Amino acid sequence: MIELFPDGFEEREANGALELAAYTERPDAPARLGELGPVRETGVSAGWESAWRRFHRPVRVGPLWIGPSWEAPEPGATAVVVDPGRAFGTGGHATTRLCLELLLGVPPTGLVDVGCGSGVIAVAAAKLGFAPVVALDNDEAAVEVAYANAVANGVEVDARLADVLTAPLPDVGLAVANIARRPVEIVAERFAGDVVIASGYLTGEEPAAEGWRSRERRVAGEWAADRLERVG
Repeated sequence: MIELFPDGFEEREANGALELAAYTERPDAPARLGELGPVRETGVSAGWESAWRRFHRPVRVGPLWIGPSWEAPEPGATAVVVDPGRAFGTGGHATTRLCLELLLGVPPTGLVDVGCGSGVIAVAAAKLGFAPVVALDNDEAAVEVAYANAVANGVEVDARLADVLTAPLPDVGLAVANIARRPVEIVAERFAGDVVIASGYLTGEEPAAEGWRSRERRVAGEWAADRLERVG
């Protein structure tokens, strides 16, 4: 499958079996796929190559409109344009929205987006007046995408390749860590600022970083986010 479809294919359950599906115009594909198991061909309608776009819809978080380049921003909104790509984050996931909701309640200051992915939170923060904004990720592709999204949105984001669990963290007032509970705790205990907006974990989990306390919690479905403040 990887040889025939290097751009990707889909795995899905079908009557208790694993089905692999992909689009192709190669006439030899059915014969070659026969080595893997039964093959079924289904015709596709015109425009199939762009049908995936209907799954990426804009979202609104307060004044922020976050959506792909093929959608028109709402009038008067602060637009953050991010296309789906190689790095996680289009604004559609509940944890991203929760982090942005909490960010709207914090006065602008220097900010680091820890595990930035596509940089959607970093770009949104810069649009809201946070500065300087630093975006860190241990995935080189994510750093490249975050920087490109900042440029496309006309904001300044310092995107860097870094292991956020071991590398020095920027000397800024606020960190956003939309990762997972345990990494959030590690980041908080290493961060010198006063506020951490954290998510990436379920409602049954709560960060327990030494010296920090949750001052506000937001929930969306099974996901939670917290605004952590330093104690003392």
